[in-house]
Amino acid sequence: MLPYFLLFLGLAILLYGGKILVDGASAMAVKLGMSAGLIGMTVVAFGTSAPELLVSVNAALKGNSDISIGNVIGSNIANIALVLGVSGIFYPILIRKSHIRFDYLVTLLVSILFYGLSYNGLISFWEGILLFGLFIGFNIYLFKSPASELVDNTEVEEEIEQVKNYSWFAAIGLFAGGVLGLYLGSELLVNNAVKISREFGVSERIIGVTIIAIGTSLPELITSIIAALSKRTDLALGNILGSNIMNILSIIGLTAIIKPIGVSQEFIDSDFLWMLGITLFLFVLMRTKMRVSKVEGSLLLLSYFAYLFFLL
Repeated sequence: MLPYFLLFLGLAILLYGGKILVDGASAMAVKLGMSAGLIGMTVVAFGTSAPELLVSVNAALKGNSDISIGNVIGSNIANIALVLGVSGIFYPILIRKSHIRFDYLVTLLVSILFYGLSYNGLISFWEGILLFGLFIGFNIYLFKSPASELVDNTEVEEEIEQVKNYSWFAAIGLFAGGVLGLYLGSELLVNNAVKISREFGVSERIIGVTIIAIGTSLPELITSIIAALSKRTDLALGNILGSNIMNILSIIGLTAIIKPIGVSQEFIDSDFLWMLGITLFLFVLMRTKMRVSKVEGSLLLLSYFAYLFFLL
């Protein structure tokens, strides 16, 4: 039972490390005079993806590339089918045309690019440069776009209220503690995930797209449910689509820059197709009634259970 305990302990440390990293970085950003919008698009957005990043980099460096790829593909599938599905069941998520024309379109194009780069079985250093370069360009565009002024920064402003009175010492301490927590958590999570998969003959791919992917998607799940219950549905949908874009461009990009990522044929033949299929299915549901309510949310949730059924 020890590997299971250490795996979930690693996940808990990882998620808590990401939380205090965001707190510390946000406190430093406030002291440097950054606006709520800029903090939301940089510090908070990147900080909430830090658990996935550390897991993917750690796994790639250890030669467990199936966990690196599985973590991102599984998280992207879970974000749409599980997180958005559950959020829609709690409260209808209204869809604006701008969501389809920009957020969704970018998510789909980035997902197709991810599949295309992976098709030869390797995401190389230069392909990592391409992905991370697109991530930087995407954020620059968001920051300069007039539409960015319409983004709901309520959650970020609440974050700022919590940390604005922190001293420099406290802010730096939280940031350093978050980095340490992310490192220790990713070590425990990856090492024990590999042990469990070898003990039971389960592939690292399955561990990556299920336990690790769902675990590292918990912040998105909690944030989206709270946003839905608070009737801030723009935040719920934007959080999910933005996270999927971030996962591919920043996490896969940075991981491939540090070490090229091998992609096994099982991902190409199965998981990538599920990721693209569920992403396209979301478009159909969004265009039907321009909302994701209980019916659409239930269908998304069923699609996630179907994926798990065929996977296992």
